[in-house]
Amino acid sequence: MLDFACMAKLGLAVVVPVYNEEVDLARNIPLLSSFLEKEMEKYDWEIIIADNASTDRTPEVSKRLVSRNGKVKYVRLEKKGRGRALKKIWSDSKCDLLSYMDIDLSSDISFFPRLIGKLTEGSDMAIGSRLAKGARVVDRPLVREIMSKGYSLLFRTFFGTKFKDAQCGFKAITKKAAEQILPLVSDTGWFFDTEMLVVVQKRGFKISEVPIIWKDDPHSTVKVAKTAWGDIKGMWRIFWEKPWRKVK
Repeated sequence: MLDFACMAKLGLAVVVPVYNEEVDLARNIPLLSSFLEKEMEKYDWEIIIADNASTDRTPEVSKRLVSRNGKVKYVRLEKKGRGRALKKIWSDSKCDLLSYMDIDLSSDISFFPRLIGKLTEGSDMAIGSRLAKGARVVDRPLVREIMSKGYSLLFRTFFGTKFKDAQCGFKAITKKAAEQILPLVSDTGWFFDTEMLVVVQKRGFKISEVPIIWKDDPHSTVKVAKTAWGDIKGMWRIFWEKPWRKVK
């Protein structure tokens, strides 16, 4: 457990991976910043916009947000991939606690202090969950709900893991754990989350699953069928590779 009475403010990096999100950026970064200012004041926090090779006005909007708020940073990556962005920025960050969330704020940010609190209480990683007891999902199409629960059953059967929701875009990890885990994770896309969590648990780190309220974004650009097929291929790969057995 981390004792705030015995140390300066802990550094907290909040990474927001984006691809062509000029609208949500302008609307939600100020909301997120205001929330962190009020609710996370005991942390030395910063927001990092991770631009995954956007082709719209995301760079211009991001730079304008940076100019208006000294706690907002912008990093441009010339190749797409949520996993690639998170691995790069988390690896480079000097913060004690690392996190990320989706720019649409589908995960209710009021649960963010609870997520980070799990790390200060002794967990190595904390994940928002739409499937844990007490979670609530709003406006999600039935087909996505069925696929989510089916995927959960599949990876838990394959790998004997305890966590239920691998793909919710609302996660946090300690820098100490990230330094040991990230070099073992190969995926650079959507499967990055699942691979990372499997490696975290298989290496003996503690994961806390936090039930959250999650509201479906009807404008989401995630291609469900393509993502699901990528997840299945990813599971097959790590089932045979067993990255958690690698020596860094």
